[in-house]
Amino acid sequence: MKIGFLGPKATFTDIAVREMFPKEESVPYATIPDCFDALSEDEIELAVVPLENALEGSVNITLDYLVHEVNLPIIAELTSPIRQHFMVHPDNKDSWKETERIYSHSHAIAQCHKFLHKELKGVPYTNTTSTAAAAQFIKEHPDMKAGAIANELAAKEYGLSIVRKDVHDIHYNHTRFIVLSKNEMPLCEDGSAFKGYKTTVMITLPSDRAGALHQVLSAFAWRRLNLSKIESRPMKTGLGNYFFIIDIDMKQDDVLIPGVVAELEALDCKVKILGSYPYYQLGLETSKSNTYL
Repeated sequence: MKIGFLGPKATFTDIAVREMFPKEESVPYATIPDCFDALSEDEIELAVVPLENALEGSVNITLDYLVHEVNLPIIAELTSPIRQHFMVHPDNKDSWKETERIYSHSHAIAQCHKFLHKELKGVPYTNTTSTAAAAQFIKEHPDMKAGAIANELAAKEYGLSIVRKDVHDIHYNHTRFIVLSKNEMPLCEDGSAFKGYKTTVMITLPSDRAGALHQVLSAFAWRRLNLSKIESRPMKTGLGNYFFIIDIDMKQDDVLIPGVVAELEALDCKVKILGSYPYYQLGLETSKSNTYL
């Protein structure tokens, strides 16, 4: 089985894939849309892409593609810890404080503001498609006085020297990844990383109805359905037009969630279930030997 992920090798997405599916073949793609396209065109059976970071919020391009561009169900969610390190080419290890440019993903740079302000104040940044892409760039340009912010796997993969570990501002930082597939694919629930089930729905409110959002939330509340996330996104049809992404902390059943859908549709809302799936917490010592496929 081929699993596509946001590459190149040694991204945080790659780390999640290696831990979750250690026995499967993984294929890196340059961008998130490339992952979606590869799955749509049957180049791969699964795609793993980032959805949300605890510090930086949602990955908008993932949400937009999921809603506007493709019809691919979510079959799992993976949550993985994020540790950022500052690394340079080995030739520049002793002179890293003379770094003239820093490369990384914009989220990673934002997550390391205090370190950069203190140790490399005034050094300009260049955004890359991923932290691993930044590490790869540093490897390929040893003549440049440049550094990258990336993870430990990236340093090993691209032969870089970590000169400062754990440079992120906040040490409780995690990223949520979603696993997508065209086909139903039951995942193992026996491992210690398995934490429960979620159902994600997209809801579009009727136009010009006062109190519509209150009515939507009431449909969940009186059924005592716990919502772990509510997020609005633009419909891209004009200013003020939004849809909502809502995560329900339960597996899709035959009574409660269908009841919510029926009630909301009766209120002229449009409802689409994006997936009902297991979610996993990675990075646990006891889960490293498990495979969930």
